Amino acid sequence: MLFKRCADRGANTRRVAGLAAVLAAAAPVSGAPLTFEGAIAAARVNAPSLRAKGLGAAASQSARQAAGALPDPKVSVGVENFPISGPLAFKPSRDDFTGIRVGLSQDIPNPAKRRAQRNRADADIAVAIADVGVEARSVEVETAVAWITLAFAHKRLAALDGVRHGLAQIVRATPASVAAGSARPAQTVAGKQALAALDDRRDELVAALSTARANLTRWTGDPDPVVTGRVPEFYVKTVELMSSLDGNPVLAPLAARSEQAHADVRVAEAERRPDFGVDVSYLRRDPRFGDYVSAGVTVGLPLFQKRRQLPMIAARQAEAAQRLAEQEASRRELRAKLQAALADHAMHHAQFMRSRDTLEPLAHQRVELETASFAAGRASLVDIAEAETALAEAALVTLDRAALVAIDGARLTMTYRGAVR
Repeated sequence: MLFKRCADRGANTRRVAGLAAVLAAAAPVSGAPLTFEGAIAAARVNAPSLRAKGLGAAASQSARQAAGALPDPKVSVGVENFPISGPLAFKPSRDDFTGIRVGLSQDIPNPAKRRAQRNRADADIAVAIADVGVEARSVEVETAVAWITLAFAHKRLAALDGVRHGLAQIVRATPASVAAGSARPAQTVAGKQALAALDDRRDELVAALSTARANLTRWTGDPDPVVTGRVPEFYVKTVELMSSLDGNPVLAPLAARSEQAHADVRVAEAERRPDFGVDVSYLRRDPRFGDYVSAGVTVGLPLFQKRRQLPMIAARQAEAAQRLAEQEASRRELRAKLQAALADHAMHHAQFMRSRDTLEPLAHQRVELETASFAAGRASLVDIAEAETALAEAALVTLDRAALVAIDGARLTMTYRGAVR
């Protein structure tokens, strides 16, 4: 058991040292185009929340060195046996008991208490490292979502611009059609109204793109991030995700806090054992008399355990049981969230497939048919404008659903995968 604790302590030291190296390397990113993997790497280095957790782990490691150490010794100085009454009152030079005392004392907590304090410090380090793992995963997931959102914001804007360009060409040709008598003058107004509606939609997409860029800046530190590369495909493997739940880093802090609570129980139990103390003093007297040296030992007497130690032990044991219950509750909650997320992902994927394979092709077909009818004089520009607007909406819906599928995949595979070894 001793070797295991030493190995765990060494592993914690190496982990904190690695965190310190990452913190030292943190620097603003250069502003070069970010691939998906590049954004994740930049966030690992530049996310302030992750740096904060890393510094907390380093603080816990530093505090470990003082855990279980002996209290500071105490020095005392005083005058012993100074006469204030009787025939020798205020005449210490004639009294052979008066002297100047210099003493040194050292409190020595019982070994069980010092060992429990060290175990508690080790539990604090484990909690801090587990918190780093949770924050690291959260940063990676949120960065992935921000990158995907920004990539699809560009795709939405490009899709809308393509549809608008096609409609604008038709609107520009309308005056000639009016002059030739193949179109009514009011249709020119209808085309311009449709363009204005698309421009309103474009303004919304530009605002959404700016918001997505700001979110990615939050995680990567890049003041003006530009995404590049393909959106990664995430293959959601339900069986693997469900089987790896128990090793999820989200549960690690709860397990570490449970161990922390058990360490508190051991600290409380150690209070039942007596503490010790030693003291040495030197008494300097008049040169006519001899000097004295005194030494002693003190022993604590935990005599009233029913009113002091035992209630505290019971309280710490209840807290430890509470931590175990919270750990199980969180495990069940995580499983329920995964099942709900899998159901949402299945729904979003089905909707995306329907939009891509049915709704958007039908919208394209409608535009083609209305354009052909307009050329044959059987449709108006209003019909074409409505078809183009419907096509724009169908294309945007397809991209919205594709973005949901990609974001679902990122969240599922990155959030619910087991711990990375």
